Amino acid sequence: MAAAYVRTGVDAVPKPLFGRLFRLRKVGEWYGCAAIRSGSVESFSGIIWSKETCVSEAKQVGFVGLGHLGMYLASSLVRHGHHVTVSDLNRSAADGLVAAGATWADSAEDVAKVSDVVFTCLPSPSAVSMVITGPKGVLAGMRPGGTIIDMSTQDREETIRLAAIAWSVGVHMLECPVTGGVHKAAEGDITVLVGGDEAIFESHRDLLSAVGQPILYMGPLGSASVIKVITNMLAFINLVAVGEALMLAKRGGLDLAKSFEAIKESSGNSFVHETEGQVILNGSYNIGFTMDLACKDLGFATQFGRQFGVPLELAGLVEQIFIRSRAQYGGQAWSTQVVKLLEDALGTDLRADGFPEVLQ
Repeated sequence: MAAAYVRTGVDAVPKPLFGRLFRLRKVGEWYGCAAIRSGSVESFSGIIWSKETCVSEAKQVGFVGLGHLGMYLASSLVRHGHHVTVSDLNRSAADGLVAAGATWADSAEDVAKVSDVVFTCLPSPSAVSMVITGPKGVLAGMRPGGTIIDMSTQDREETIRLAAIAWSVGVHMLECPVTGGVHKAAEGDITVLVGGDEAIFESHRDLLSAVGQPILYMGPLGSASVIKVITNMLAFINLVAVGEALMLAKRGGLDLAKSFEAIKESSGNSFVHETEGQVILNGSYNIGFTMDLACKDLGFATQFGRQFGVPLELAGLVEQIFIRSRAQYGGQAWSTQVVKLLEDALGTDLRADGFPEVLQ
């Protein structure tokens, strides 16, 4: 760790640090990154302090999968000064990231060739498998000693299988699904759940801190998959309950905005009510998470229930409600539109003024 005085236009940086990109911090808080050129700060995102400590050299990082969630996770890595190479089936999904400083690659293999660590964030187990082990996949290009960090919501056994394949060619793997909502990912404040070898996790903790917080180590590979599915199961059950509660309020003649606040301040409050309840009341339903993904995750939950011998009566019922919603509104409809089934059945909408179209 090399101390450095950082003042714009002043030759106060030790010469060994010239021309290198560092992330900077003061009293344990991240403030941004600086590109040091000829002893001065050429560019800086954040607050410039008179004295800083160069704590982490930028890493060569890849990111494959730039959907509703992945684009924000990759953006956090770019924002923290890492050299990020990205790829996605949809080339235009990378436009904003490339404009912010990321580099485009045509395949996951090409991403891996220039990366020490490759993140993946993909919609299904089959997509994860193809991106990692396929003919143009990550393992086709990654050097031994590299690490794959899968941030998808994934099947536990599939994660363990892929990790074994990766390890057979000298590549480490961590599972790091995230939870808290797309709006939290956009802020770089999303919870990161980690499964895998603890020493490998510790060696990548600093990198993961660029993506979100808190970072919770759950145990060996597969542990994070299970807890992520559990958290999503709870959210979906709560989402259906929120819709029923708001409908009771509406049909009972109550003001929905006032009812929202009353529930928020009550023992019946929840994260789902505070967040997804708002876009339901707005009518946009835009939570950045699709019906297909919700059905996939509920399928994982009921699968775990059978595997672990736990009767999941509520989860099973909610899974069927989501399957009906997907049939009604389509797989790409927002998951919050599960509430619309009740609205349509009763011919009563759940609209109220003053709620945002998209969570900020």
